[in-house]
Amino acid sequence: MKYDVVVIGSGLGGLECAYILSRAGLRVLVLEQGRQPGGCLQSYRRRGLAYDTGFHYVGGLDEGQPLHTVFTYLGLMQLPWQRLDHEFDKVTIGQRTFAFAQGYEDFTATLAAEFPSERPALGRYAALLRRMSEQELDLLNPRAGKTVWPSRLVETSAWQYLNETFRNPLLVDVLSGTSLKMELRRDSLPLFTFLHGQSSFIESSWRLKGDGALITDRLVRGIGQQGGQVVCGAEVVELVEKCGRLSAAVCRDGEVYEGAVFISDVHPGQTCKLVKQSERMKNAYRHRMAGLPNTFGMFTVSLRMKPRALEYFNYNRYVYAHPGVWTFYEEEEPVSGVMVACRVPEDGSRFTSQVDLLTPMPWERCMPWSNTKVGGRGEDYEAMKRCVADECIRLAERVVPGLRGWVAECYASTPLTYRDYIGAPEGTAYGLRKDYRNPLAALLSVRTPVPNLFLTGQNLMLHGVYGVTMTALFTCAEVLGREQIWNILMNKKGVEI
Repeated sequence: MKYDVVVIGSGLGGLECAYILSRAGLRVLVLEQGRQPGGCLQSYRRRGLAYDTGFHYVGGLDEGQPLHTVFTYLGLMQLPWQRLDHEFDKVTIGQRTFAFAQGYEDFTATLAAEFPSERPALGRYAALLRRMSEQELDLLNPRAGKTVWPSRLVETSAWQYLNETFRNPLLVDVLSGTSLKMELRRDSLPLFTFLHGQSSFIESSWRLKGDGALITDRLVRGIGQQGGQVVCGAEVVELVEKCGRLSAAVCRDGEVYEGAVFISDVHPGQTCKLVKQSERMKNAYRHRMAGLPNTFGMFTVSLRMKPRALEYFNYNRYVYAHPGVWTFYEEEEPVSGVMVACRVPEDGSRFTSQVDLLTPMPWERCMPWSNTKVGGRGEDYEAMKRCVADECIRLAERVVPGLRGWVAECYASTPLTYRDYIGAPEGTAYGLRKDYRNPLAALLSVRTPVPNLFLTGQNLMLHGVYGVTMTALFTCAEVLGREQIWNILMNKKGVEI
């Protein structure tokens, strides 16, 4: 059977593309090398509890906001979403704590109360956040002409902008303090990427009452209801090109799947390796994709709490032992920055059963075990995990006193875990590193030199649930046309099925 579209990889972007295209009437096949779909949305089970690998909260889901429209179309608004408190993020730096409030005006007012002399600058910053959020969708408007990303924001250093806009270095740290959901690098991070990582959460912030696999399951079920198919354990080892176009995907088990269009949701460098012989894909393009650096990975501590020990808090905590939010992960010292998030109680009680602690872990920290596999890394690796987990818990106790004594079980994962289970090179948490000094690498095109091979996922334009969803729309626009995707955004076809 020949498919209209073959999607390689079942991360969020791949599944969203498959859903949209199958709903448009195309015959769609998704090939996933792992045992379960989902990419960073995968969860794992221990003693009856499901633990998330990468999903903790999402922004922009309120009615009238962009992600609400798209998630309605995808059937994801049916899931049990819970809005976070009005003060949805709390940032502790040293001995002081600051709050991020939902809504641009309240966000400005809350921080201006702590930094009154910076009120005008905060107002301008909030206005920029709002404009950027609105501009992202306008790029899909077929009547807006050629898609052009806001080059000024892409080519501006986030670090430089913040330090030129705000006089107080503590405020710069506070505004950056919720950004463990991206890689903060003073020498490369574009302002565009930084603003994107903030704006949707300030519009509105939400958690799932359950694990991220709820999203995956809903998309896979929807793809199947529309005639599509998701096949796990199907590792693609070659994309065959004939007469300048891809014709088939060959899997390790010998199965061959023919297609008219191919979409890759895996790393661009890995995608290039799959196209072993090509008239279209020149070595210069291959080398450029292979040479792009990856963002750091994350060390995650998943805690199972004792029954009725810790009351659920409906917001996230970001804790830093001292100022220096942009550089703390580079220091040779115990963990000094951590995100604390807890699971919404599913039993109707006031008490949470799970808490996640996350801190960046550069790949260099994992290099001694880079040639090992899960279950065979040795006692030195296990000792390292126990040590870092203990440091994370100790830091989290600054805002959750007594946390250690309430822990029933503790599981830790490193970038090596993400590499082996999800296939992320170097365990990267946010895909390819964006660099304002290299705009072509900061916003990779969904197109490739092969005319019927397209890319999607967090490595291209934007990362996170919101960013990957927007990128999936751009990928689908190459297949269906911008008019049809714009109709989805304008809710002309945005009804649940």
